[in-house]
Amino acid sequence: MSDKPIAKQNHEDVVSNPKTDELAQNRSDGYGQKLTTNQGLRVNDDQNSLKAEERGPTLLEDFILREKIHHFDHERIPERVIHARGVGAHGYFEAYDNAAALTKAHFLQPGVKTPIFTRFSTVVGSRGATDMARDVRGFAVKFYTQEGVYDFVGNNMPVFFIQDALKFPDFIHAVKPEPHNEIPQAASAHDTFWDFISVTPESMHMVLWAMSDRGLPRNLRTMEGFNVHTYRFIDAAGKSRFVKMHWKPLQGVRSAVWEEAQQISGKDPDFHRRDLYNSIEMGAYPEWELGVQVVEEEDEMKFGFDILDATKLIPEELVPVQKIGKMVLNRNVDNYFAETEQVAFCLSHVVPGIDFSNDPLLQGRLFSYLDTQLKRLGSVNFHEIPINRSLAPVVNNQRDGHMRQTINKGQTSYSPNLLNDEFPKQAKQSEGGFVSHYERVDGHKIRMRSKSFVDHYTQAKLFWNSQSEAEQMHLVKAIRFELGHVNKESVRMRVLVQLSQIDATLAHLVAEGLGLEVPSADGVQLNYGVGADTNPADFTSQPAKGDVGRSAALSMTPDSPANAGKTDIKTRQIAILATDGADVTAIGDLMKTLMDEGAQTAIVANRLGKLKGADGAELLIDWTFQSTSSVLFDAVYVADGAASAQRLANDADAVRFVAEAFRHCKPIAAAGEGVKVLEAAAHPGAMDILDADGVLAGRNGHAASLVPDFIKAIAQHRFWSRELKVWRRELEAMPA
Repeated sequence: MSDKPIAKQNHEDVVSNPKTDELAQNRSDGYGQKLTTNQGLRVNDDQNSLKAEERGPTLLEDFILREKIHHFDHERIPERVIHARGVGAHGYFEAYDNAAALTKAHFLQPGVKTPIFTRFSTVVGSRGATDMARDVRGFAVKFYTQEGVYDFVGNNMPVFFIQDALKFPDFIHAVKPEPHNEIPQAASAHDTFWDFISVTPESMHMVLWAMSDRGLPRNLRTMEGFNVHTYRFIDAAGKSRFVKMHWKPLQGVRSAVWEEAQQISGKDPDFHRRDLYNSIEMGAYPEWELGVQVVEEEDEMKFGFDILDATKLIPEELVPVQKIGKMVLNRNVDNYFAETEQVAFCLSHVVPGIDFSNDPLLQGRLFSYLDTQLKRLGSVNFHEIPINRSLAPVVNNQRDGHMRQTINKGQTSYSPNLLNDEFPKQAKQSEGGFVSHYERVDGHKIRMRSKSFVDHYTQAKLFWNSQSEAEQMHLVKAIRFELGHVNKESVRMRVLVQLSQIDATLAHLVAEGLGLEVPSADGVQLNYGVGADTNPADFTSQPAKGDVGRSAALSMTPDSPANAGKTDIKTRQIAILATDGADVTAIGDLMKTLMDEGAQTAIVANRLGKLKGADGAELLIDWTFQSTSSVLFDAVYVADGAASAQRLANDADAVRFVAEAFRHCKPIAAAGEGVKVLEAAAHPGAMDILDADGVLAGRNGHAASLVPDFIKAIAQHRFWSRELKVWRRELEAMPA
């Protein structure tokens, strides 16, 4: 390889061979060169947007930010650059009677009922990717209010990977398929993502969220939603308060396990979308409560972190979540493209009573969303597409443009005018006119990260400490899996350095699975988000010191705030394994009992057709072992009946069905002779299956007596103690 400077090589090529050279000029990896804009202007700071003072608002004149995000927004057509794979549903939001003192927004006044459209999505994958990728999920709600459209744009995690919108294209480029070969799809387990993470300490908190069970929701109905950014609520008197908004699912918060998610991706890559659709069709409407954390303006700086920092959350122990309304999804779309694909969410779509903070990630995204919709939907008139159309009257002087649908009458299309008596006129604040919150901003124009954003590890440590033993085990295994797909050992080592700043045990457990030692942090180059002329030492985040406590709200255990009291089994999918000779009468009674509790049942056998019982009774078979899988169900029941049990115990597919359900810690029950199938599934490593938590074996028949305990077990969702036995043996075998 030539040691000539790249720029000089390209120049000489042009002179010697113009045709070859034109291609050569367009094939540069940038190595050895300075970063520039698209016009060749050298960039001094590519990590911070231009703001009015360190914690001030982002300025519109920031041409570097606008160029970078503008280009990023237009990189994919016609699908979304991110959040391409989604599913949507219609419903309504009904406000409780306690938000009027916080905001003047009409849709949050007591008893107001507002139609909504909600779209859930994965972030990284394309439209053809699997629902079950380890990923952040988008959670966006369009409120068709009397004051205009309000868009709640959020994720199923309360924090994000970066602090400033200028870095957003870099982050997405890093996590998307690598540009030289477009591999891998819908996955973060590759070099470029972890290379970015390894030198970006601000990402570590979000990385733990993504690698935790939160990255693998069991279904969309049991997933929390967060608006990530800090917003303002403005009350009728004009008083401003900072707010963080949450969606709390009334069904509880549930996750899948990684092996299960991988299998679902093969068995049914549309698992989440199908589940949401089917739940609504059968009348089991998903529900969430909207909650807010409220911080008075005078308390803005009282925490040990900056509430404008999108990589931080406000622990619910410090600021409780107040429930102010409920969302119900009760109608599926009529046409996927016309509604789910064409719906356009914009952070800038707000109503009186809701306003923005100076969060630098939010400020940049306010530009990005509108810009993206203009490109993706091809017109400035995207708001006229039915799914995006406001229910409130739209009256302005905007005219024409591609795909214009409104037919405006009259001579004037400007303001002020006297030919039309100045109509349409501006609305006074008392008439519902939107007025931005009055906020004094003093300071220099500056590209700099606020020093209040510097601590990158304390909240990551809080998240780690707040996880149960089983959740910590899953998190460690997830990072091992991801880094196991990273080819560059130097990247792995840098990630271990980052993890060691959070928790020494976490770093050690990950390193053990990679066959590495945790390296010293001395001399490791990290990017603390500062420009070329800023001293990185001023921004170095020190390792968290001492016990920073725990937050129960960050866990998904049965007794966590998200799941406490969630003891019903509504919408749970129960597989009943049986074949000819089973006790069909008992199966029918079981199905009725479970369905009365809101669960869904399916008979799985070794063939389709009708199941013939020993007493001559018959039931329709739903699935065969070839056409379905245990990973698509929440619990398994093996029916009584000597002939049926013997056939199933001798059927490798049936035995594997039970063994997988056990491995994935799901509730299992077997009545009478059905216990033989459990015994057949007790392969090496699961010999104690009959005595394991969540396994109910009625050796002496009496299927009915099993049902109450089986329902309780289904309500618990998983029995992680089965995994923990194996995990603890692994820990005991590790070097000290």
